Amino acid sequence: MTTVALDTGVGPLLRSWREQRRISQLELALRADSSARHISFIETGRSRPSEDMILRLAEHLDIPVRERNALLVVAGYAPRYAQTALDDPALGALREGMERLLQGYDPYPALVVDGLYNVVAANRGIQMLLEGVAGHLLAPPLNAMRLTLHPEGLAPRIRNLRDWRADLLAQMERQIALARSAELRELYEEVAGYPAPEGNDGAEDAETGGSAGGAGSSVGENAGAGPASPLPFALPLRIEHGGQVLSFVASIATFNTPMDVTVAELAIETFLPADRATADHLRSLTS
Repeated sequence: MTTVALDTGVGPLLRSWREQRRISQLELALRADSSARHISFIETGRSRPSEDMILRLAEHLDIPVRERNALLVVAGYAPRYAQTALDDPALGALREGMERLLQGYDPYPALVVDGLYNVVAANRGIQMLLEGVAGHLLAPPLNAMRLTLHPEGLAPRIRNLRDWRADLLAQMERQIALARSAELRELYEEVAGYPAPEGNDGAEDAETGGSAGGAGSSVGENAGAGPASPLPFALPLRIEHGGQVLSFVASIATFNTPMDVTVAELAIETFLPADRATADHLRSLTS
């Protein structure tokens, strides 16, 4: 996924990361227990950084693990972080733990995606939401962004599509800036080019009397759910299922201090019911 050119010196690459993070040479030097002069010499190629210095600067610049390997290679050192296939026996305990987490979250939706938003694990709650999705989108590898934004995917059923789509695309833009991945950029351009489903511009439908979903918006009434309630704390995903409008708040978790490229790029996304009607509906499906 990295786009680092091997004929580019490590100094200019580090300078590019520093400028992207909007950190001065002096600030970086203070964080890394160095001097602004030494940082300047590294960036201009007048000084060759040690392996330890590269890793220290990468840590303070919050450079992804995959890109840290690339910096080491460019500087003439061996990669520090392994990239273990997720089905490797060495990651067996990790896979088992993720499966237990996903199963324990049932009936609420939860899934695990890799750095390209490919779904590597999901629970029954996610499978329930995918009912009616076109078969070609369900062929491996399943991609969460395609499933969500494609006109034959979940998009036609998302009641606040405009806001949810904008939030997902902004999330991808942040990831592209962080990881500098050509593959991720290609995926972004694909899903950003999907047309909005006809008749769904992202606004709440007239029957709810609400505005477009988002922080501070009004969550529309579910069938028999009683009056709408405010949701001022997070952007909800409002999606139709089984004659109901379900409302979720998403949460994303990553692994702390990963030492493997594969593990570093995994993200666990869970969907918490944003109202009692949604929680009751999901529990009714498994009771």
